[in-house]
Amino acid sequence: QVQLVESGGGWVQAGGSLRLSCAGSGRTFSSYAMGWFRQAPGKERESVATISESGGRTYYKASVRGRFPISRDNAKNTVYLQLNSLKPEDTAVYYCAAGPIALLTPAPYASWGPGTQVTVSS
Repeated sequence: QVQLVESGGGWVQAGGSLRLSCAGSGRTFSSYAMGWFRQAPGKERESVATISESGGRTYYKASVRGRFPISRDNAKNTVYLQLNSLKPEDTAVYYCAAGPIALLTPAPYASWGPGTQVTVSS
């Protein structure tokens, strides 16, 4: 399995931006599909965006499409989530995860980072 650590979370006003990073360990990072997920207090964990192993395919939750582009740099073992035009309802802990296939569901993802908090104030 790959070890993952997220960074880049924080507090921002509505309309602002943040860039989340997820660094992976090991030489097999490029063999994993990667996903970003989030969980708000009292709610279930939901998918936000996923990206295929090569980065050629990306998938998005409808409410973030066009605002949260996902990308990856396999040379740096890192996947990114750019958070633009943030809204208070985007407030959550954001997690990255590695899995065998880029699906918008947490089920296939076996390796997870500890998460990073994103708080958006109105």
